[in-house]
Amino acid sequence: LPQLSPHLPPRLTKQPWELLYCSGRDGCSLRTLYQRGGRPGSPALLLLRDTELQAFGAFSTSSIHYSEGFYGTGETFLFSFSPQLKVFKWTGRNNFFLKGDMDLLMIGAGSGRFGLWLDADLQRGGSLPCDTFDNETLSARDPFRVHSLELWGLP
Repeated sequence: LPQLSPHLPPRLTKQPWELLYCSGRDGCSLRTLYQRGGRPGSPALLLLRDTELQAFGAFSTSSIHYSEGFYGTGETFLFSFSPQLKVFKWTGRNNFFLKGDMDLLMIGAGSGRFGLWLDADLQRGGSLPCDTFDNETLSARDPFRVHSLELWGLP
């Protein structure tokens, strides 16, 4: 969180973040992630570590939840710590920030690719450059295996 703080909207930098979901504590289920995803309208910070021990994730000003269509704002971004922090902000090319159904969580999209996606059991995911964030691939492998996942939000 301290490294990401300068990239968060200023109104959120001094807020007390709390761990809402942890795969090691809460199991591996997208449904459970949605249930614990925080109150509506509250920001979310998704942190992942893959089995190659790469750390990356996404920030959203909206809670992560089930949705019929894409949601979120231009303050959403992807990030990677490989080996130092890289932040991929909204390009303005589209508004495909987040979409969550029961089979897949998608963050960023365009040209048939997702900036970050996770499957229903939070065991596999992928990352490719996408129009929303013009990001680099966040993991060394695509698809990747999830080692651990955390979701942080405001109390």
